[in-house]
Amino acid sequence: MNGVMLVARREITTQIRTKAFVIGLLVTAVLVAAVSFAPTIMDRPDSYTLGTVNSQQLPLKAAAPDAEFTWRGFPDEAAAKQALLDGDVDAVLVDGTKVLTDGELGSELSVLLQSVNREVRLGAAGVSIPPLQMVSVGADTRYEAARTGIAVVLVLVLFMLLMGQVMMVAMGVVEEKSSRIVEILLSTLRPWQLLGGKIIGLGVLGLINLVTILAVGLVAAAASGLAADFPPGIPGLVAGVLLWFLLGYAFFATLGAALASLVSRQEEVGSVMTPLTMVIMLTYFVAFYATNDPTGTLATVVSYIPPFSSMVMPVRMAATEVPLWQAGVSMAGMVLAVLAVLGFGAKIYERAVLRTGARLKLGDVLRAR
Repeated sequence: MNGVMLVARREITTQIRTKAFVIGLLVTAVLVAAVSFAPTIMDRPDSYTLGTVNSQQLPLKAAAPDAEFTWRGFPDEAAAKQALLDGDVDAVLVDGTKVLTDGELGSELSVLLQSVNREVRLGAAGVSIPPLQMVSVGADTRYEAARTGIAVVLVLVLFMLLMGQVMMVAMGVVEEKSSRIVEILLSTLRPWQLLGGKIIGLGVLGLINLVTILAVGLVAAAASGLAADFPPGIPGLVAGVLLWFLLGYAFFATLGAALASLVSRQEEVGSVMTPLTMVIMLTYFVAFYATNDPTGTLATVVSYIPPFSSMVMPVRMAATEVPLWQAGVSMAGMVLAVLAVLGFGAKIYERAVLRTGARLKLGDVLRAR
């Protein structure tokens, strides 16, 4: 195990000192912060469409001059409820005593309606006025937009990090093989130690990038006020994302190193990695689809199937409420897949990494003794 950690430390210290890594990390942090502040900087005045049933329009414009209000009248509650469910209005004031909504109303509009209604009725009656009763006629959609946004950002981040780190592992394997440094290293190390150390070392670098993205994103979101719309359970989601990234990285990086050991030139890395790249791309497309339909049959089923689960399940967890047992079953399957791939990949790497020259065929390597 000392050999594995020695190689891992070598990979980390070598890469982390490069200008490319430091500049890339800083640029990533700045971009993430910019994205978090973008909604605040580009924010437009709020616009609401409100309805009334047997009620007078409230003078909301006086209390919120920067917002825009459009009022519609409805003959009865049934028509108002249908308009809410169709998304034609944001809220409907009924009989001056209650407000119909589709899910929980946004905090700004809710407070505005309560305060203005109280002022109007106090001015008219001069007595204590009970607050408006908030009644939802649909599902709670309070965090729906925030969850979708988080899921979209998450799938993009996971895809870019997985693709980047896996290619870094593959290029590193070929570089050591073409320069024959691997022959020197294997004189004192076993193949599985060299492979494990490289995967762990470059995985730590990927984890540093991911932690930086998440930390900067959360801090910037809190500073810009965007975090106020985040659903509860963000700490648990962050922990889950880190774990899923490690599982996905271990799976794809092991296969990337194994496939890269079949060639001896940097120019051949792209072609030998094509099948794995296609799998990562397919995983990304399915995960991106899951951001819009996280409870659909496709997203649910694929979130149990490795290696798709490494990206689809965390996206589902961000986009909707996922039962703990589902996440547990999915993670257990991914762990088993990683263990299987580690054994398979180590065997290919051990048999192919010292064989230079023409590109090796995977079948020939598997049949070799």
